[in-house]
Amino acid sequence: MIDSEGYRANVGIILCNAQGRLLWARRIGQDAWQFPQGGIKANETRKEALFRELREEVGLTSEHVELVGSTRKWLRYDLPKRFLRHGSKPLCIGQKQMWYLLRLTGKDDDVRLDVGEQPEFDGWRWVDYWLPLEEVVSFKRDVYREALKELEPFLLSLKRNTVQRTLKKIPGAIEH
Repeated sequence: MIDSEGYRANVGIILCNAQGRLLWARRIGQDAWQFPQGGIKANETRKEALFRELREEVGLTSEHVELVGSTRKWLRYDLPKRFLRHGSKPLCIGQKQMWYLLRLTGKDDDVRLDVGEQPEFDGWRWVDYWLPLEEVVSFKRDVYREALKELEPFLLSLKRNTVQRTLKKIPGAIEH
């Protein structure tokens, strides 16, 4: 779905593990890394698109993850001129994205890159929270910064809750 301004509606997925590290995926046949993302189809809600893309790109379902938070508004980036398809109608000049922070509740082995009809990734790894800003393609960097900054409080809250649950299980532990 491309809006009247030329932006394709899209969902971005930031998946964290129990240690707060993020899933970072390598595009097939490239040395380009990114978060999973994908377009929202006509008559599809953002949440439906989120879980469809999650399944297609990394093989996970809603049973493997917990939805932790999302950005409040669309975040946009413009495509470099070399990526514009001038013959397309309507012309897509960039992406507008809603970003979602998910926590993996399943196992690392549940991540599968070969589930979708056209796999987009051929490798993945867990990385520190801010590392993607150093490695993502430059035209996406500002959107990644905005998404990570806005979603960071959700991750910090998740980490605090995990520590508190762990302390409650330890006899004699002191809570702060």
